[in-house]
Amino acid sequence: MFSILDNKRVAPKLHRLTIEAPRIAEHRQPGQFIIVHADSEAERIPLTIADADKQRGTITLFVQAVGYTTRRLVGMPAGSRLRDVAGPLGRPTHIEKWGRVTCVGGGVGTAVLYPMAKALANAGNRVSALLGGRTASLIILKNELAAFCDRVSISTEDGSLGQKGFVTTILAAQLKDRESRPQAVFTAGPVPMMRAVVEMTRPYAIRTIVSLNPIMIDGTGMCGGCRVMVDGEMKFACVDGPEFDGHKVDFDLLADRLSTYREEECRMFKKLEDA
Repeated sequence: MFSILDNKRVAPKLHRLTIEAPRIAEHRQPGQFIIVHADSEAERIPLTIADADKQRGTITLFVQAVGYTTRRLVGMPAGSRLRDVAGPLGRPTHIEKWGRVTCVGGGVGTAVLYPMAKALANAGNRVSALLGGRTASLIILKNELAAFCDRVSISTEDGSLGQKGFVTTILAAQLKDRESRPQAVFTAGPVPMMRAVVEMTRPYAIRTIVSLNPIMIDGTGMCGGCRVMVDGEMKFACVDGPEFDGHKVDFDLLADRLSTYREEECRMFKKLEDA
C-alpha cells in the first residue's frame, strides 16, 4: 500500500503522482487532504487530494518542488513506496446550488480547486474557472476543467498563454458585469492572490471561500501548527478547515506564520544539494 504507481513531470518543478491508497480513495470527498510522510528523513506534509479513482484504489496528487521534502518526494520514481499516508483529513467542501460560481486558481492551487469545481458543477451550478500563473507551463488542468465548466479563462504574467497579467484582472471584469457576476467564489493559490480575491469580492458581499495551506504537522489539531485567526477566533486548518470564509481570515497573521521556518528550510536545501 502507498506505492507510487506513476510520477509524471507536468511543469517545471511540478509533478503529478498517482498513489495506491484504496481506503483513502473510497472515502475521500472534495476539499479534503492527506498527510504524506515520504521517508524517515522527510517531514510530514499536507497535500490536497486532486482526484481519486475508487475502482483502481488510487489518489492523484500534484506536488510542487518548493521545499526540502517536496523535492525529495518528486524525485521518487514509480515503484517507490511512501512511508505512510494519513487521510482523508479536513472538512469536505460545502456544496450547494448557488447558481453562478467562479473558481480562481493560482499555479498549483488549481489542483485544489479541481475537485471542488467538479462537485459544484455536478450540483447544478454554472461554474467558470479563472486560472493564473507566471507562464504557460504553470497553467494546469485547463482541459480537465473545460470538460464541466461553462468557461475557462487564463492569464499569465508573461503573456505566453491567455490574457497577459494577473488572474484578478479577469475576475474584476467578471464582477463588474451583472450578467457574469457570481453568487459564490472559491479560490486557492498563493496567499497574496487569495487576499486580493477576497478584497475584490468584499464590496459585492459575495460569499468567498479560501482554501488555506498553513504549516501543518499531524493533521489532527493536536500540534497547533496550522492555527489561523478567523473572525477573531483561533481555528485549526486541519480540523476546522482547510476552507474558510475569506472575508473573515486574518491574512497578515497567515502570511507571517508561513515564513516561520524559512531559515531551517534553507539549511535543509543546502543538505539536499550537498548530498
